[in-house]
Amino acid sequence: MPDDVREAAAHNNAQWCDVVCASHGLVGRIDADAWSVPRRSPPWYPDAVTLRPGVDPEALLARIDAGAGASVKDSFADLDLAAYGFRVLFDAQWIHRPPTEPPDGPPLTPVTTGPGLAAWASAHGGGELFRPALLADPRIRVLAHYDENGTVSGGAVVSGDDPCGVSNLLSTTDDPDEIWRAVVVTRPGVTLLGYESAPDLPPACRAGFLPIGPLRVWLR
Repeated sequence: MPDDVREAAAHNNAQWCDVVCASHGLVGRIDADAWSVPRRSPPWYPDAVTLRPGVDPEALLARIDAGAGASVKDSFADLDLAAYGFRVLFDAQWIHRPPTEPPDGPPLTPVTTGPGLAAWASAHGGGELFRPALLADPRIRVLAHYDENGTVSGGAVVSGDDPCGVSNLLSTTDDPDEIWRAVVVTRPGVTLLGYESAPDLPPACRAGFLPIGPLRVWLR
């Protein structure tokens, strides 16, 4: 897969990380090499995301608080941060779904209110991570699936227009395939990007996503 598709996935993911950080009052920096924040990012979010292969590790770490708890999303799995006190937290695959015919099924429902976001975040497990400012950003759509009782039983975040990133997919049932299909139905006719690792990669592939290359997350 050409690097420009992987670079598009990395840029889209960095944009989502920037929006989350901004909702917590953290101002990010972006250039040709990377996106980064100078102070520690919220839980589960990296302090830097590389945007091209071959980024200089020392220059990258100088942009962040590289102390204990720091994390770096190595978008091309080509950094060696072990010498700087980091270890590999996990490996994953960027995924890509071309704008082909969507599967059958109902779409997900946009979350548009603070209480709705709180219910979605509770089902996700993110708690205070997801703040109402996310709902005001036109680049972001928080999506939910509701069971017959009106309880959130699944959902995802999509960011950007085309390409569109998919992240934070959740399913409280044993059928994540349903949510992946619903994401595609909700955003038909656009290129979809994201990343997953085992065991969450196969459901994405069954919804038409293709692995396009590795990424790695480092933690100190």
